[in-house]
Amino acid sequence: MRVLLLGSGGREHALAWKMAQSSILEELFIAPGNAGTKMHGKNVDMSVNDFKAIKTFVIENTIDIVVVGPEDPLVNGIADFFKADDELSKASVIGPNKEAAQLEGSKDFAKQFMKRHNIPTAKYATFTKDTLSDGYKFLESMNPPYVLKADGLAAGKGVLILDNIKEAKLELRNMLADAKFGEASARVVIEQFLDGIELSCFVITDGDAYKILPEAKDYKRIGEGDAGLNTGGMGAVSPVPFANPTFLDKIKNQVIIPTHKGLKKDGIEYKGFIFFGIINVKNEPYVIEYNCRMGDPETEVVIPRLKSDILDLFEGVATNTLSERDVQFDERSAAAVMMVSGGYPEKYAKGKQIFGLNAVTDSIVFHAGTVSDGPAVTTSGGRVLAVTSYGKDLATALKKSYESVGKVEFDKSYFRSDIGFDVL
Repeated sequence: MRVLLLGSGGREHALAWKMAQSSILEELFIAPGNAGTKMHGKNVDMSVNDFKAIKTFVIENTIDIVVVGPEDPLVNGIADFFKADDELSKASVIGPNKEAAQLEGSKDFAKQFMKRHNIPTAKYATFTKDTLSDGYKFLESMNPPYVLKADGLAAGKGVLILDNIKEAKLELRNMLADAKFGEASARVVIEQFLDGIELSCFVITDGDAYKILPEAKDYKRIGEGDAGLNTGGMGAVSPVPFANPTFLDKIKNQVIIPTHKGLKKDGIEYKGFIFFGIINVKNEPYVIEYNCRMGDPETEVVIPRLKSDILDLFEGVATNTLSERDVQFDERSAAAVMMVSGGYPEKYAKGKQIFGLNAVTDSIVFHAGTVSDGPAVTTSGGRVLAVTSYGKDLATALKKSYESVGKVEFDKSYFRSDIGFDVL
């Protein structure tokens, strides 16, 4: 099987690492990839949103399957682009079409979907700049903290949680009237704050059948004890100790099955990964968000725990035979610690040489923001490396990851030393 993987982050390195182990892989290309992905295939200098260049590459290299890592090309309709083009009809896209990707691309779309199919989520209302005064009234009817979400994709920055009503009104105005997040905040969802502990759940589906993957928990804040600014994720663990079989059954019956049935009922074709951002409120699951792809850095602990051949699963999605495929998990725990550039998630420098990668023997180092310059590997992003380890339990896995992090260095590198603090 000839595969093109789109993306350049830690999620894509983990997917490339896993696909490279498949007995049915003939050749793997990653566009644009990073210094880590080229250990498992050939990097291609091509944008994930340049559909014309992707088409040419797919035809010239007789690609069988295109695996889409990030959300942008999905929300922009790459699956529809392939389906509408006769020359691309032989290649399958692992990822939902534009309509289905609205589960992530529009918070309002997702909220309406959940309301329609009785999927537990926070109380909400949606506003535009024309209904700004109604938005103020809605805020006044709620108790703090106030949750404001830009409707569209805002590179993970479109969610504000505010304690002060005056500040909430000001930010609502900034988002709607002053386009704080550009087109993404032309509509804003205001929702009730849910107090609980979060986890991420994942399924892969061919539209008819689905398979549930291992759950994970990630750590979004830059500072110890979940303090400070939101990031793309500072680490992750799997399995999640508080997600016992009873709670996971609730997620399956109250969230996953109604989502699967809801998509079919609404006539929405969905092929690929669905990410469920779940919050546990007094042992009841509520959906915070959907994503139309795997999470990052959760992928760096979920994929290592998948024992099955991932290309076999992708082939099942492509041919609508997923129900016949087998999904097995590694019983061991996995823990990932993210090494980031100094200053991230605000201003940071790039081009710092990374030392000690070859010294890591007990962990897997997934590259997230790296480039290779000859034999040297340098930083090219805020989140640089995800260091993942297995262990008989989470404490053992985390200990290994931190020992490995200690062997790697680059100028002004930073990591959180308390990943898993709330579940151990």
